[in-house]
Amino acid sequence: MSDQKRLFLVDAYALIFRGYYAFIKNPRINSKGEDTSAIMGFMNSLLDVIKRERPDHLAVCFDKGGSADRVEMFEAYKANRDETPEGIKTAVPYIYEILKAMHIPIMVKEGYEADDVIGTLAKQAEKDGYQTFMVTPDKDFAQLVSENIFMYRPVFGGGYETWGIPEVQKKFEVTDPLQVIDFLGMMGDASDNIPGLPGVGEKTAKKFIAQFGSMEGLLANTDQLKGKMKEKVEANGELGLLSKKLATIMLDVPVDFNAEDFEMSEPDIPKVTEIFQELEFRRLIDNFVKTFATEIPTTASSSPTKASEVSETKETPKETKAAGAGQFSLFGADPTSAEAPTANTFERKNLTNTSHFYQSVASGMATKLFIKNLMNQTSVCFDTETTGLNPLTAELVGIAFSWEIGKGFYLPFPEDKAEAQELIELLRPFFEDENIEKVGQNLKYDIKVLAKYNLTVKGKLFDTMLAHYLINADMRHNMDVLAETYLNYSPMPIEALIGKKGKNQLSMRDVEIEKQTEYAVEDADITLQLKEHFKNELGEANTQTLFDDIELPLLRVLAAMELEGINLDIPFLNSLSEQLNSDIIDLEKRIYETAGEEFNIASPKQLGIVLFEKMKLVDKPKKTKTGQYKTGEDILSYLAKDHAIIQDILDFRGLSKLKSTYIDALPIQVDETTGRVHTDYMQTVAATGRLSSNNPNLQNIPIRTERGRQVRKAFVPRNDDYTLLAADYSQIELRIIAALSKEETMIEAFKNGEDIHASTASKVFNVPLDEVTREQRSNAKTVNFGIVYGVSAFGLSNQTELSRGEAKELIDTYYETYPKLKKYMSAQVDFARDNGYVQTLLGRRRYLKDINSRNAIVRGAAERNAVNAPIQGSAADIIKIAMINIYNKLETGDFKTKMLLQVHDELVFDVYKPELDSIKDLVKTEMEQAYKLEVPLDVDLGTGGDWLEAH
Repeated sequence: MSDQKRLFLVDAYALIFRGYYAFIKNPRINSKGEDTSAIMGFMNSLLDVIKRERPDHLAVCFDKGGSADRVEMFEAYKANRDETPEGIKTAVPYIYEILKAMHIPIMVKEGYEADDVIGTLAKQAEKDGYQTFMVTPDKDFAQLVSENIFMYRPVFGGGYETWGIPEVQKKFEVTDPLQVIDFLGMMGDASDNIPGLPGVGEKTAKKFIAQFGSMEGLLANTDQLKGKMKEKVEANGELGLLSKKLATIMLDVPVDFNAEDFEMSEPDIPKVTEIFQELEFRRLIDNFVKTFATEIPTTASSSPTKASEVSETKETPKETKAAGAGQFSLFGADPTSAEAPTANTFERKNLTNTSHFYQSVASGMATKLFIKNLMNQTSVCFDTETTGLNPLTAELVGIAFSWEIGKGFYLPFPEDKAEAQELIELLRPFFEDENIEKVGQNLKYDIKVLAKYNLTVKGKLFDTMLAHYLINADMRHNMDVLAETYLNYSPMPIEALIGKKGKNQLSMRDVEIEKQTEYAVEDADITLQLKEHFKNELGEANTQTLFDDIELPLLRVLAAMELEGINLDIPFLNSLSEQLNSDIIDLEKRIYETAGEEFNIASPKQLGIVLFEKMKLVDKPKKTKTGQYKTGEDILSYLAKDHAIIQDILDFRGLSKLKSTYIDALPIQVDETTGRVHTDYMQTVAATGRLSSNNPNLQNIPIRTERGRQVRKAFVPRNDDYTLLAADYSQIELRIIAALSKEETMIEAFKNGEDIHASTASKVFNVPLDEVTREQRSNAKTVNFGIVYGVSAFGLSNQTELSRGEAKELIDTYYETYPKLKKYMSAQVDFARDNGYVQTLLGRRRYLKDINSRNAIVRGAAERNAVNAPIQGSAADIIKIAMINIYNKLETGDFKTKMLLQVHDELVFDVYKPELDSIKDLVKTEMEQAYKLEVPLDVDLGTGGDWLEAH
């Protein structure tokens, strides 16, 4: 047997729910009428693990408050979960009490799921040389399996099975457990409401993993897909990447694996026995005592829990002595020893244990003296406190200021708007002073809030969220995580002031000033400390210029675009909704007529019964593990060509989703005060540097189908005096490829204004340019776009009519034609191996931690990122520069025209018609001259009475 220490991490709720439902037909009800099924089921499982495995170290991990980050990414995450049964709600406090009496650490962190806590601890323990066993039936944990991390799965009928790498490979048909994330992202998860890729079920996901290796590999090679699957995957690429992110277990939860805290130690047997007696668990008492000792002690123990709960409660355990616990053979300890194990529990700094001076500023003379002092500073961190999260509707409750670590001031704002504006006027000289640096966390929000008070924040900015994004793009950037990671400090949670989300949650205005002051000034103080930390790291990463010249100026641009919003033709959307509703009803009737009965088409269960039992469309229909017929899009798409009802069902689904997701949802997102849609652009989400948008996500509006394109018609100019202008970079990524690789042949083609795909076809097929066939151009286009994403001969042959041999020959010929391109790709991979990162033309870094991985699949994905990240990132940087320059020209030129949207490589403007010619020249010039490449940048312009017409 291995000498390695073994850590067992128990997924608490998974076993609690499992235990509860194990007794669902015969629940355990005690004499007080309490349902104790969940407690008994959980304890039976826990004691079974302890008896079977005799772990060296053990902890039980709980959820608390759900996953804040996932809900922020996708509001509907787990929104379809049923209400937790009352029998489980009442069980949890008892289970906590039992675990504490057993001296088993309870690991929980507000805003995180147990999956993330377990994943973080498992990886930390692995680094410390431990074998970790994750006790859970949840298949999602398979992504964490490694040489020293295993799943320990309870199986029906009793017993457990251990999943190591071979078991995961066999179960999911992957070569590396990390691909389980891609598998889950592709097929989605109904229980967690993770959407996945439409039409992709288990079988298709496994096929895609085998063919492309990852979600990114699939999306980079959609040219190898065909028919509706190709359309669906391409139209839902962002949804797929979001689903993958939602399915990824986080490994950076602010918890720590302290081996001493997790070591199995003596339980307080009398205390546990007392709890079991209260619950009337007579047989469980015997089971428990047999597990831990040979005799039941008669002396009560006063030992508290061994390790404190890792949460915001910050309980500090004390050194304890064990009272008579009888023989304790489980751990091989000397039962006569008076000393019980002690725990040095890790405790972060916080308001209660850290010296600080936070003061609220009274009105009148005190405010004037404060502002006088404020104006003498050169750099000040400020943080607005408001009545809500929407900056368009939120009102100021107060503003916190800090310019010295550990100190700060809070200026409360009156509720009366006129009085609040008077206070703003007193602060105007500070905010508009060009010589005072303004520091903050997510300053875009504060700038938008203050803009409602007709206040412009001027002077140099420092945004800690943006700074950290440039330092470590792959990590999360919210202040709590940054404070705990870099300052070992846990800020006060907002829930401590206003309570949890729900109808009883308070407004910040309802909180007493003293608590507002502590909370708000702490935020400003901690942000100031983070700034001091990050300003050095920006220099070390050579990203200071990117921070100063692109990301910070862009912050102001995005704030202006978001405040401006875009006009929406709601009557058109209502009309479109009616049309779709009519089409959906027609499809519904046709489906009912063909089926011979009415049923819920949206119900997979009812649909399966109709199609496969009553209509018997398939001899041997596939079923899920629960015995339900599979009716996913991958199954139905295969049958659509033979059965008209299937195509009608697919059309029904497509139109229903389009209607609910976009056509009916967009009007709801119109702001009541402005009458416009105001998307929120996020600078710190995509590691490539690309912007993403949310509420609504304008970058994911479908354009592959005619109905989908109609949605763009709803976006219209301000009024009849305006028109929309769409400006789109033409093939910008191919132009960057040519410039970065210094491939003269490709550069010359762009300089001569040639059709790059026809030019490539001419060279690789060795035919005159004017004799290139449509098929040759298409094949060349596939290679042009696919080569830097690692397209293989197999992939190319699947996408085209070429055989695998012909595809290989085409790729070889392509590299012979463009030798410097291949050399550039190899050089990028070599640079990444040596430095751990690659960078864009502007110096934006993409760190590639897996570039030297021993796993070929993982390493291959990192190598592909090494090639394409500088290309995607450079395109993102260039359009950002263009946005900044255009915005500045519009401002200084006193134009009425406004920049409204940025979608991929396209900018959309609301143009005052008399300015149209000037604006077209301005936009085209600034976009094409945003960055000087060896290849000319080319911009296509279009105008129209709606976005679709302009595009």
